[in-house]
Amino acid sequence: MQRKIFWTIFLLLGVIADFVLPLMWGLLATIPIALLSWWIAYRSEWF
Repeated sequence: MQRKIFWTIFLLLGVIADFVLPLMWGLLATIPIALLSWWIAYRSEWF
């Protein structure tokens, strides 16, 4: 379940960043998005 939540949040935020931010910022935003997704799915204990 946590893996599904991680990938869902990661893909959703990644697509939003790609459309909202310029190309280079969208690529650089991938690392913080991955960390945020990991924290929400595994460390926050919300799920």
